[in-house]
Amino acid sequence: MDRAPGLSVRLKLTLSYTGFLMLAGVLLLAAVWVFLLRYVPERALIVPGSTGTLTPGVFPVRFNLLRVFAPRAAVVLAFLLVFGLVGGWILAGRMLAPLARVTGATRMATNGSLSHRIRLPGRRDEFRELADAFDTMLERLEAHVAEQQRFAANASHELRTPLAISKALLDVARTDPDHDSGEVFDRLHAVNTRAINLTEALLLLSRANQRSFTREPVDLSLLVEEAAETLLPLAERHGVTLETSGDITPTTGSQALLLQLTTNLVHNAIVHNLPEQGTVWVDTSVRPGTVVLTVENTGEKLTPELASTLTEPFQRGTERTHADQAGVGLGLAIVETIAHAHDGTLTLTPRPAGGIRVTVELPATAPHTDR
Repeated sequence: MDRAPGLSVRLKLTLSYTGFLMLAGVLLLAAVWVFLLRYVPERALIVPGSTGTLTPGVFPVRFNLLRVFAPRAAVVLAFLLVFGLVGGWILAGRMLAPLARVTGATRMATNGSLSHRIRLPGRRDEFRELADAFDTMLERLEAHVAEQQRFAANASHELRTPLAISKALLDVARTDPDHDSGEVFDRLHAVNTRAINLTEALLLLSRANQRSFTREPVDLSLLVEEAAETLLPLAERHGVTLETSGDITPTTGSQALLLQLTTNLVHNAIVHNLPEQGTVWVDTSVRPGTVVLTVENTGEKLTPELASTLTEPFQRGTERTHADQAGVGLGLAIVETIAHAHDGTLTLTPRPAGGIRVTVELPATAPHTDR
């Protein structure tokens, strides 16, 4: 990869090390001058009572010391310069070696390879923390890309199914003029309705995932009442008893999205229930710092492993959804996305007696009171 003109980081570090080393050498020589050489007399002194003779080279004077010291000091500074450049270049290379590994992994990720990991050895210093954070990012990015690929494949399959059915119905109607057109229209209407519902669910999922909504004060308990009132006829048709209770649960977010979240949970609890005499319990409560929405229902016994997969798109019960099944298989996926978009959590827990308990926790806010 071509770099822009300029000094490299390694060269900058080398020059920095050399500069500091040279500065230390100059300061050391200056200290020698300040604290030693300036106290040496400039000319030879005759001590009173002496014979008046001075042996050449025995009594030190400043000029002689400087003449001997200056060339050697210059040699030492030249040595420090060379030593600083060579040693600084080697030291900078060793210090920047982890960054080279991070750069290599980044280039591989840019080319589409997300399975590579740095796994930097050694003690846990700043470079090790950077490499570990990059590995974690790659791992999450790889999982996210894989999830998006599965989602795109499943969505394509689900959208292709009603289109294929519509094409088959139209082919039958065209090749068999005596076929009951009313039945064909009814089936086309049902298939198109399912395709529209699936498209709207995909758009809602994308909107919630992008967090492109306005936040406002919302009371979950009021949304529960609205969802229960709307879905009560469906519960009666399925022979399911719908029970609601709880406290005022103030939070902030999109009222439309949180209503969709509540409606999806209650709808799933009604549809995926016992064949008869089933029950759905919906409760709202307040905990320190959070508000909680809990939806429980009776039904078949589920394993924790199966429950953990129900939030994946196009999952329903024990197998993927098909065209002839109710719903589009995005109910809990939309719930989880809306909860995360509101900085909340979604927890699915199988009930020992059968059915499932779904808990949504959202950040609480102070209740709004009119003065």
